[in-house]
Amino acid sequence: MSQSIQSQRAQQPVFVMGCHRSGTNLLYDVLLSAGGFAVYRGYLPVHKLLIPRYGGLHDPKNRERVMQVWLRSKGFRRSELDRKQITARILSDCRNGGDFIRIHMEEIARRQHVPRWAVYDPDIVHYVRQVKREIPDALFIHIIRDGRDIALSLKKMGGFKPFPWRRENRSLNETALYWVWHVEKGRQFGRQIPADYLEVHYEELVREPQKTLAELGRFLDHDLDYGHIQAMGLGRLRESNSSFRDEGQQNGSPVERWKERLSGKEVAELETLIGDTLEEFGYSRTTPGGEANASLRLRCLRSLYPAILDSKLWLKMQTPLGKFVNTSVLELQSETAAE
Repeated sequence: MSQSIQSQRAQQPVFVMGCHRSGTNLLYDVLLSAGGFAVYRGYLPVHKLLIPRYGGLHDPKNRERVMQVWLRSKGFRRSELDRKQITARILSDCRNGGDFIRIHMEEIARRQHVPRWAVYDPDIVHYVRQVKREIPDALFIHIIRDGRDIALSLKKMGGFKPFPWRRENRSLNETALYWVWHVEKGRQFGRQIPADYLEVHYEELVREPQKTLAELGRFLDHDLDYGHIQAMGLGRLRESNSSFRDEGQQNGSPVERWKERLSGKEVAELETLIGDTLEEFGYSRTTPGGEANASLRLRCLRSLYPAILDSKLWLKMQTPLGKFVNTSVLELQSETAAE
C-alpha cells in the first residue's frame, strides 16, 4: 500500500455498529481513547428516526423541520456546535442522511483540531448500503458477541414486545432471534464492501486486546496503542481503569455469562434455535443436535420472527407509517429552553 493511500485511509470516517449489548460502546471508547478521533458522545439517528419521521433531506422544507427538532435534542447539545453555523450548513449543503452525519462530525472534528471522526450506532447495521452510498469513504466495524450472552442481557433489560399481540416483553428465544437478524444483516451488507468492513469479536477484544487492536489498527490505518488507550481510559474504559479484561468486572467476567446464568434447558433450546448462526460466527455449541431437530414451535418462531422484524423496518422506511416513529430517544428540550 502506497504512502498516499495510507494517508487517505487514515482520515476516512468510521462507523462502529453491532447488535445492542455487543460492546459497541466499549469499542467506540477504545477508538476515542487512542486519539486522533473527534470525541462526540451523542446519538445521530438520522436514517433510523429523523428521515422516516420528517422526510428525505433533499427537500429544503424537510431539512428545516429536521433542524427545528434536532436543535432541541440531546445529541445536538452534546455536539457543542454553534446553532446558527450548523443550521446554515445543513440547510445549504445537506441532501441526505450521510450529509447530515458528515457535516456535523466534520464540524466537531474541526473544532477539536483532529483529522478524523467516528460514530457508533448499533442500528446502522441496517443502513450500511445507504450510508456507504452517501459517504463513499466510510469504514465499518461490526462488533459481534455470543448470541447467548446477548439474549441473556437483552432479556434482562426488556424494552420491546416481541409481537404486537402479546403483552409480555420478549422471551429469551425471541431475543436470540433478534441477535440472529442483526448480525446476519451486518455480515450480508459487509460482504458487499469487503475492503471497508471488518468484524471484531467482543470476546477477543476483552481477552486479547493487544492482538485485536493490532488487526483493527491495520484495517483503519490508525495507531491504536494499547498503553495509550489504557492511560486515556475514556468512557467505559475509565470505569475499569486497568484493562479491557476488567470491563464489567463488578458482576463477574463479561464473557460467557450465559454458562452460569442460564439453565441447561434454556441453553439447549437456544442452541437448537440459533446454533447454526452461532457456529457461523465462530461460537461452539455445548449441546448435541441442531436446528433440524427443532420443534414445530421453534421452527415457526425461527421463520416468522425475522420476517416480522424485516416488515417493521420496511414499513418504517418505505411507507407513511415512519411518521409515527417515537422521538423520545432524542430527549428533546422544550422550544423555549432550547433557544
